[in-house]
Amino acid sequence: MSPWFLLLVAVSVAGGVLAALGTREVVTYGQSVIYTVGLVLLVLGGWAVSLCLHEFGHAYVAYRNGDHTVRQKGYLTLDIRRYTDVGLSFVLPIVFLLLGAIPLPGGAVWIEHGLIRSKGARSLVSLAGPATNLLLALLITVSTLVIPMPRGLVIALSCLALFQVLAFVLNILPIPGLDGFGVIEPYLSPQARVMSNQVRPWAPFVLVALLIFVPGASAVLFTVGDALFSLIGGDALEARRGLTVLQFWR
Repeated sequence: MSPWFLLLVAVSVAGGVLAALGTREVVTYGQSVIYTVGLVLLVLGGWAVSLCLHEFGHAYVAYRNGDHTVRQKGYLTLDIRRYTDVGLSFVLPIVFLLLGAIPLPGGAVWIEHGLIRSKGARSLVSLAGPATNLLLALLITVSTLVIPMPRGLVIALSCLALFQVLAFVLNILPIPGLDGFGVIEPYLSPQARVMSNQVRPWAPFVLVALLIFVPGASAVLFTVGDALFSLIGGDALEARRGLTVLQFWR
């Protein structure tokens, strides 16, 4: 396991500790620098961890279904440096998350689809990433329900869990360049795949532009995300409180 991944985990844990310690100040004074720093570290660090796990999910399923090149490429080490460009794949998504609360698709692993055994397996490779986000959302949400913890930590974890749900909703869309399209792509005609390859490089950026600049577009994303988050037991109101703290400058 990559020491860089362990560092991201350590940052997230440190953020959780600070968020827990700062909860009393928030209750007493209504604000706390310690709590704000803790929540930011936990949410952003946790998001970076989830990006690694998302890509690991793709790589692991590909490895189990015939593409052993992912091991040679280092995709099974959870090393963020292996997932294409660190700036575009990790820094930029974190910036968008911090500024606009939009969980952009992060890194990417290059899968040798010709080595995958079947169309169904290729679909599972694409599905593995979003499924990882949804599983993380469920695990984080359950932890806030069954483990006694300060409310401030619940708020921070709820915010992180909601972002996992939103990432699932975005990534599962059947748009070229996103995992949802990868799920159905093996069953499309050759002509449809050629057309999708032409729009694949810029289609996700168009989606992000729509979410940022079209009034009401991001509201639709959050409405769907809130509904799914509530379905798995999450508290959307607590998550929104965490988002308010995350965007502390507003």
